[in-house]
Amino acid sequence: MTKETSPFVTIENLAQYFHVSVSTIRVWVRQGHIPEDTYIGLGNTYRFNRDKVAEALTKTQKDESASEAVTVTAAGTVGSVMVSTELEDGQLEFDFDADEDV
Repeated sequence: MTKETSPFVTIENLAQYFHVSVSTIRVWVRQGHIPEDTYIGLGNTYRFNRDKVAEALTKTQKDESASEAVTVTAAGTVGSVMVSTELEDGQLEFDFDADEDV
């Protein structure tokens, strides 16, 4: 008897696949990094198409430039920081704004 695998996985499975927390997946959904056409939501239950999510996240990274200047405010000081958006060994890198994401 063969077990048929569904293309849709739980948020916990998706988080484990990308080696991030469930709350990070929720942030990515809210911020639009994970597009609406890559998951199904029924009430508070979500199922994600892992392959489409990976494709969307990879496409987002490729569409951005290799590095870009970002203005940062820290303790009232404004400066610039370079943010790398290149993929290394299949790892995805996202900006983290502590004020916005927490």
